[in-house]
Amino acid sequence: MFQTFESPVRPEDGPPRLARLRHRMAGQGLSAFLVPRTDAHQGEFVAARDERLSWLTGFTGSAGFCAVLADAAGVFIDGRYRLQVKQQVDTAHFTPVPWPETALDDWLKQRLTAGATVGYDPWLHSHHQISALQKALAGAGITLIATDNPVDLIRDDLPAAPTGQVAVHPPEHAGESHDSKRSRLSAALRDDGLAAAVLTLPDSIAWLLNIRGSDVPRTPVVHAFAILHGDGRVDLFVAGAKLGEEVRAHLGQSVTLRPPEAFGRALHDLSGRILLDKDSVPMQVVLCLGAGAEPVFSRDPCILPKARKNPAEIAGAGKAHLRDGAAMAGFLAWLEAEAPGGGLTEIDVVRRLEGFRRATGALRDISFDTICGAGANGAIVHYRVTRQSNRRIRPGDLLLVDSGGQYPDGTTDITRTIAVGAVGEEERTCFTRVLQGMIAMSRVRWPKGLAGRDLDALARMPLWLAGQDYDHGTGHGVGAYLNVHEGPARLSRLSAVPLEPGMILSNEPGYYREGAFGIRIENLVVVEPAPDLPGGDGREMLHFRTLTYAPIDRRLIRVEMLTPAERGWLDDYHGRTLALLEGRVSAGCRGWLRAACAPL
Repeated sequence: MFQTFESPVRPEDGPPRLARLRHRMAGQGLSAFLVPRTDAHQGEFVAARDERLSWLTGFTGSAGFCAVLADAAGVFIDGRYRLQVKQQVDTAHFTPVPWPETALDDWLKQRLTAGATVGYDPWLHSHHQISALQKALAGAGITLIATDNPVDLIRDDLPAAPTGQVAVHPPEHAGESHDSKRSRLSAALRDDGLAAAVLTLPDSIAWLLNIRGSDVPRTPVVHAFAILHGDGRVDLFVAGAKLGEEVRAHLGQSVTLRPPEAFGRALHDLSGRILLDKDSVPMQVVLCLGAGAEPVFSRDPCILPKARKNPAEIAGAGKAHLRDGAAMAGFLAWLEAEAPGGGLTEIDVVRRLEGFRRATGALRDISFDTICGAGANGAIVHYRVTRQSNRRIRPGDLLLVDSGGQYPDGTTDITRTIAVGAVGEEERTCFTRVLQGMIAMSRVRWPKGLAGRDLDALARMPLWLAGQDYDHGTGHGVGAYLNVHEGPARLSRLSAVPLEPGMILSNEPGYYREGAFGIRIENLVVVEPAPDLPGGDGREMLHFRTLTYAPIDRRLIRVEMLTPAERGWLDDYHGRTLALLEGRVSAGCRGWLRAACAPL
């Protein structure tokens, strides 16, 4: 099985670990210490060695951090995790803190006095984060100190660093050689008067060098650092045991392999203007630069080229989604037949869905731990079922299933909310509003140059008109057999990055009612030039083309709420879903698929 169902820390583990951490902090002269949920690469998915936040607190969300003081421990989480954190942490010892509504500096200043010291691991915080916090705390006389990580020092079960094997990402999927990528990116560095760029994001390195790794679950990246020089050469700092002869031959003579422990010295020896990613470069990288280097804080040079998928990557994504859509159709048919009997649990559903994807013969991994929430569990936005939380699925439940696959030609991410038997009219009304928002985003055309923040409200409007909303973005970028959450573009009120052709994003509005149910509908879409329309004024327009094809539960739709245009879009979507998937599903599934895709 790809997915496990054990909690990372038992409730009784938290207080002793917290006490040991505080004892160690006192020995290091620290008034406070920051424990983020990340690694030296600012990754969303981290290796077991880097699961410090869940090890200490029990909180398993993909974003957040803990600030530990002698008499307080705040677990800072955003709107996606407000319900989850209350269920996972021992609130007698850890206090959930709404973030970013509550700023870390304000929280610290309320609890610490002048002369206090706040420790941080410089590998686990970006230069931007630390610089902003230093500035915010300066007036209070509170000092930030880079230090050895006391969490690692007290762990008697610290796992070894991962040593997953690296593989070549072949040209038919990459669509461009790494020689070509290095050449055009280094030319851009030279044009900007830069001597080199330091790369710390594993997905950037994987994309640039056309390699994929296996160091972390769900995401095919390798833990490594790299320096891209202005002449196109790359120094790759990676454990040699991860690289076989095929990969070494693929990288060639322009990529110099060096051990990870040589990275610090190489940074010290750099000279000239050196590009560092303003959002993700670890503070330690900046501290290692020598006197001859002038740091230039900008965007990782791979970020935008990676987000603009080339024709081969877009074609691969299309194939991956059809394969995945057929697996989803088989799963949904099975679920409709089995769930109303009341004999299934959330774990049963997760395992069976993974089985349908494995049966394709192409699955490399799931793209994230499947979210499968029945009834009230569906209201926990990023719910991950454990043996302790596992809920039996009952008639009348809404079942929210958010899942995806990693295939060699693409990454998928799809959410469907399913009615288990007959459900209430309120649930159907809320589902229809979410569907209207998803359709609005699917149909939109916009002038080139607009960003996600300019479109986000479209998906929320039907909910807003009813006094409702959801506390997450409407969509995130998705990689090409890489990160299921990829920057820099998003469909979010926070995103100012213009949307460009080739970008793949999710379209996933939702609605969540604590203690009752959760609803989300998600398709992936790709940005493309929009065709001219009669009467248009000739300006360049963009639109989304849908990549995800799987039935949307018609039983949950209040058809009378939909406009003719919305009904037309859904009927067309289901017609295309049937045409694309009918020949890909089993004979026993075809009857179900035809009924599920019937016109409204």
